[in-house]
Amino acid sequence: MKEFSHIPVLKEECMEGLDLKPGGLYYDATVGGGGHSYEILKRTSPDGRLIATDLDDEAIAAATDKLKEFKGRFEIFKSNYKQFGKVFEEANVGELDGILVDMGVSGHQLDDGERGFSYMQKDAPLDMRMDRSGALTAEFIVNNYTKEEIAKILKDYGEEAFASVIAANIVKARTRSAITTAGQLSEIIEFSIPAKFKQNGPAARKSFQALRIAVNEELTGLYDCIVGLTRRLKRDGRIAVITFHSLEDRIVKQAFRYLESDCICDKSLPKCVCGKVKEIEIITKKPVEATAKEKAENSRSRCAKLRIAQKII
Repeated sequence: MKEFSHIPVLKEECMEGLDLKPGGLYYDATVGGGGHSYEILKRTSPDGRLIATDLDDEAIAAATDKLKEFKGRFEIFKSNYKQFGKVFEEANVGELDGILVDMGVSGHQLDDGERGFSYMQKDAPLDMRMDRSGALTAEFIVNNYTKEEIAKILKDYGEEAFASVIAANIVKARTRSAITTAGQLSEIIEFSIPAKFKQNGPAARKSFQALRIAVNEELTGLYDCIVGLTRRLKRDGRIAVITFHSLEDRIVKQAFRYLESDCICDKSLPKCVCGKVKEIEIITKKPVEATAKEKAENSRSRCAKLRIAQKII
């Protein structure tokens, strides 16, 4: 196993956006290697507290070690952040001063040849599980799902224009032998896409993203999760969400817009009957992106978008 290594994206922008307060209570929904969590604990000293979650055992171990100087001020739970209600109950947490959700895959996961997240790791097994105790893998999907099911995943989660062609070629290839490595799958995808459409980066990128999302159910329940998490903030508390592709960003944007609205009734009604009130102020009218310097130093920050909202009731 490689040493866990991950550079936190938009670190300063997140810390500034969270408006950190000494002694505050914060939640890092995806702790990763602990980079963001470390900054939160350092900047809320001497008695700020942190609750964190992650599904990756290696990430939890790495973060626990990184944060050891803050012993007694943090707890990390192995859990999907969408189960935050259970985690908060176990941690005896009520309202929070701030919440950070970083939806990116860590550099360690992408680089680790045993995980199969990257199309560049040709001999990597097609795994893609964040939680390695989970049952579903990318290998199972490409070797067992129907052509229609695979095409739907590639289209819905990867916005892949050639989803049907790729799915058909996957099904055809697996009749000869099982597709077990990232390299095998990449070759099928490369063969499926005409050369003139390969100008915008590696051909396999969208399909690998789609399979990762499907394996880990990354978009399932995300809207409700963002709404629910925001409602756990104290008044003036802030939530910061980092997304890495348009599907995630769209959902976060929609959730924030709903929370910011003060009535969702049909406009033809003479008066409001829904009872909805404005719950947040959106701090970032446009998503914050990495600086040119950060993009040059960390290529994984190039697609990152940060949205921040503040609770007002």
